[in-house]
Amino acid sequence: MTEVYLEAGERRVFACALQWPGWCRPGRDEQAALSALAAAAPRYAQVCAAASVPFDPVQAVASFQVLERVAGSATTDFGALDVAPALDGEPVAAQEAERLVTLIRTAWNVFEQTAAAAPPVLRKGPRGGGRDRDQIVAHVRETEAVHARMLGLKARPFPPADVAALAHVRARILAEIQVSAGARPLQELPRSRRPAGFVGRRAAWHALDHAWEILDKS
Repeated sequence: MTEVYLEAGERRVFACALQWPGWCRPGRDEQAALSALAAAAPRYAQVCAAASVPFDPVQAVASFQVLERVAGSATTDFGALDVAPALDGEPVAAQEAERLVTLIRTAWNVFEQTAAAAPPVLRKGPRGGGRDRDQIVAHVRETEAVHARMLGLKARPFPPADVAALAHVRARILAEIQVSAGARPLQELPRSRRPAGFVGRRAAWHALDHAWEILDKS
């Protein structure tokens, strides 16, 4: 059984696996989101294999248990995770925090490796829309500063090509997640802060979502 929560906006719902950062998929309603989550299990299994974390995609989708539903926002409807569940305020053991950090780090690595192997020009949508590889890479890397600020870390924007700055920001994010995952209930966090579990889940989802986009459009 896989424990999930649902973030529901007016036009889009995200289904997120609580213990598997990055394994989150959207749909037009709850059932569509859960179906999309199940369909993504084989791809997510490849991430877990790269991280040397056991994950059985068949067993993982055999049953979903919805533990919480949260009201989404305009950002949810736009297509991004935005609202943390109360479950992210529960304490996380050190060993579990290490496992989560390993999966987040691997999600970033999967994105970077996928982008490096992709052609610079990607297939466009039926109306000619969509970004090419380098635009997606810039977007994902620039968003890490946003994730850092969600954790209360000071992070200035940096050029996407500055891999040293990128590595520094990502290392700070992982360090903060490892020490503070589930440390405080949501109501104790400042309005501008998000719980560590949510930030890690969002960062991993963002990287994998765009890695899979690149694969589908290559």
